[in-house]
Parts: sequence; structure tokens; C-alpha cells
Amino acid sequence: MATVEGHIHTVLDKDQELEFLHSKLIDLEGRSHRDNISLFGFPEQAEGTDTSSFLHTVLPQLSKTVFVPPLDFQRAHHLGPRRKDGTSKPRPIIACLLRHKQVCQLLSVARAHGPFKMNSYVICITANFSRETNDCRKGFLALRPKMRQLEVKYGLFEPARLWTTKNGVSKNFYDPEDLRLYLDSLQSPSMDRVDSYRPLSTSCDNRDTSLPPPEQEGKATLHPTSGPGAGTWTDLQNPIVQEDNSCKLWRSTYSSRTEISPVPP
Repeated sequence: MATVEGHIHTVLDKDQELEFLHSKLIDLEGRSHRDNISLFGFPEQAEGTDTSSFLHTVLPQLSKTVFVPPLDFQRAHHLGPRRKDGTSKPRPIIACLLRHKQVCQLLSVARAHGPFKMNSYVICITANFSRETNDCRKGFLALRPKMRQLEVKYGLFEPARLWTTKNGVSKNFYDPEDLRLYLDSLQSPSMDRVDSYRPLSTSCDNRDTSLPPPEQEGKATLHPTSGPGAGTWTDLQNPIVQEDNSCKLWRSTYSSRTEISPVPP
């Protein structure tokens, strides 16, 4: 038995170690993309034979910005195989800069003044992320309609951190599933107010079931002729169940509590 338990603990330890290593791998891959940028819209073959030199020349012209020192690219290339059909959408360009400070400067200019135009082409410049980070960001963006519906203020920060605030409470999320669970917790069933009451249960005998509703709004009244719950309060989540054929429970659809009060037989 001790041997089996030891094997179980070993497997659990290995599981935790693998999870830690996987998260570490994602983090390192994300860091390797920090100095990369993605450029969309450049026509095929516009860069000639040297993509880095092309970007070094054209980006300051498009952004109308003087970069000091000048932009210095380690490497740049198109993403994906060459497309034989000339009418197809041009491939994006992935470029790696030598200085991270210039990456931040270039992205700041792109956010403030982009997208740019080159002849009849629209050029967009964005940060470059790993596949896992992109999937995480897409998961956050898919929940934007729900956040707007619940009046939750939000902001998406790089690489993949979502900040929310609701009723003065701020939260940070790094996983779309955690955000979805949080938004689900904010949702409550609609409690539309109505002017009528509905019976939750009916008498089992032949007496008249059309008991009048209680005078106070927002409450429900259980009228037993006998029982230990007479004259007490109970939550609707855990109502008192009494097996009495001469009882009736009335509740308004906007009630949050149940009042139990005795009536004469």
C-alpha cells in the first residue's frame, strides 16, 4: 500500500513539474517575441532582396518620425510560404529590432498615427506574440460583449493581461476561463417585479386554493395550520418543507425571503 501511495505522489509531483515547465516555456517564448513587430499590408516583392534595408528606409517615411538612433533590424522576413497567385492577400512581415526601446517607440507611433498609407496600400504595425499569447488575447476579446452587457470596465494590456473594474473593485486576469467564471458570478437571474403572486405549492385536499396574497410586497407567506416552522423565517435557498395537506406557499417573483406565519384552521 505504501508503495502505491509513493507512486501516486511521484506522479503528482511529475504533473506539477510538467505544468511548471510548460508555463516556463510559454514565458520564455513570449520573451523571445518582445523585440519582434508584425507588419501587414506591404505588397509582395516590394522589399526587393533585402527586407531589413527596405524597412529601415520606409518606416521612418511612413510614420514621419525621425528615430535616433536609426532603426536597426536584426532580421526581417515574410511569414508563410510564397503565394503563387499575385491577387492573393500579401503575407505579413515579421521583423526583429536590435533595441527594445525602439520597438516601444515604433509601436507607440503606430498606435498614435496608424494605420499608414503607402500608395494604395494600408500598412498596419502591431506587436508580435507567441501562439499561446495570441490565443489568450483572442479569448479575452471574445468576452468583450459580455463585459459591456454587465457594465464592466476593462483594458487589455500586453502581452495578455486583462484589467477589469466593477463597482469600484479592480481585478487582473491572465486566463480567459477565469474571466468567464467571474462574469458568470456577476450575472443573477432576472427578478422582474410583477403585481401578482404565484403559488409554489398547492394544498393536497379539496379546500379552496385561491388564498389571497400577503399585504406586504416582496414577501411570500406559508400558511400552515400546524407545524414547527410556524411564525419563523427561512431562506428561499433552503425552504422548510412541511408535509401538511392544509398548507399553501405564496411568493412574489421578486421576493428574496419567505415568511411563515400561522393562520386559524
